[in-house]
Amino acid sequence: MSRVHLRIDNRLIHGQVTVVWTGQLGVEHIVVANDEVAADEIQRMLLPQAARGLPTSVLEVGEVQAWCRDHDDLRVLVIAKHPEDAFELLRGGLDVSEVVVGNAAARPGEQTTRLTRWVAVTAGQARTYRELAESGTRFVCWLMPTDKGSDLVSLLGKKGL
Repeated sequence: MSRVHLRIDNRLIHGQVTVVWTGQLGVEHIVVANDEVAADEIQRMLLPQAARGLPTSVLEVGEVQAWCRDHDDLRVLVIAKHPEDAFELLRGGLDVSEVVVGNAAARPGEQTTRLTRWVAVTAGQARTYRELAESGTRFVCWLMPTDKGSDLVSLLGKKGL
């Protein structure tokens, strides 16, 4: 398996990712993982440009595992647009020990609980975060590497989720 870092960030590729996170992690390639984004020709064209020269692939969630296997010599940052994308990647066997939840904003029509200024969860997402955490995956709410990350499961407990 490649040296993979997984981040949930509905903003996808932006300055915090391209300047700070990729530098901190020594990332050599960005992979955006979301079926709708991968199907959108304009986003497939624009997102690599936003990566400021860092090689970038925009893939359906189901394609990411094989891509990582085929590129196991690279240090990769996989950006899942939504928590559900990350859940599918993890259940599919993506090998990471920690998931950074960078920005998971509420979507229209969802009933959510705000864990931090930038992370909101539905009751269903909270259950899945807990289930995957029990299997050994650590979830950290972490906007910038210079900040102190917060354990997501602890935050769920504080909110009664």
